[in-house]
Amino acid sequence: MPNLKEIRNRIQSVGSTMQITSAMKMVSAAKLKRAQDAVNQMRPYANKLKEILENLSATLDLSENAFAENRGEGKVLVVGITSNRGLCGGFNNNIIKRVGVLINEDYSGKNVKLMCLGKKIKDVYKRTDHYYINDTLAPIEDVFADLTYDRISLLSEEIMRGFLAKEYYKVVLVYNRFVNAATQTIETEQFLPVVPTVSGDNAAGDYIFEPGKQEIVEDLIPKTLKLQLFKAIRDSFAAEHGARMTAMHKATDNAKELQRNLKLSYNKARQAAITNEILEIVGGAEALNS
Repeated sequence: MPNLKEIRNRIQSVGSTMQITSAMKMVSAAKLKRAQDAVNQMRPYANKLKEILENLSATLDLSENAFAENRGEGKVLVVGITSNRGLCGGFNNNIIKRVGVLINEDYSGKNVKLMCLGKKIKDVYKRTDHYYINDTLAPIEDVFADLTYDRISLLSEEIMRGFLAKEYYKVVLVYNRFVNAATQTIETEQFLPVVPTVSGDNAAGDYIFEPGKQEIVEDLIPKTLKLQLFKAIRDSFAAEHGARMTAMHKATDNAKELQRNLKLSYNKARQAAITNEILEIVGGAEALNS
């Protein structure tokens, strides 16, 4: 059994760790509230814009649109979105594993490039042949430092430019979608080419189009793509804080339980030491009286 000093040191160490995890939980909870509000306010607009585009595209032939061109087999760009920091459970590892499956299995044998948004995934893949390097993106590489629509628009435009230049034939987003503070789901979304919607009876609705459906669709597609990427990064940002808050909550609870067990061990060890001292005193007194 460890001596009393060792147990006391462990109790102090666990207490310090518990203070840190508790503080991190509170910070993540505050950041989560802001990030969650931003995602919830943005979703209605994003969903409506997507609905309008689907209604219009369902009645049009998008095969001639450059963003909807299906080029078959070719180079694939995977955009992996993680966080810059850890201590958020399996949040980052889940994305890194999913990206690994895409590279090694789903697109095995193809020329796959990986655009890393987030320090954690970049640290894993930056020394591999799959890492996508672009000097144009260097100033906005850390998207989480200033998460604004204007910065994400520049990133989206660069991805769209590469697709139009046929640097890659397909673009896929991999990120954590925010559900609630305790739940995040991994999403694998096709970003480009745009998938046309199957025509339906109620497609297009009762709209009057000016100047025309084709012109509106051609203008809507780039805007929708920019918003799609911005929404994915916003979702990942909110999911990160939810995952970290949950992880730190569990870590704090585990630290409390460990501290309780250590205090119990300390009391038992102290009681055993006191009992031994009493026995030694009694034994010494009996020896003197005999």
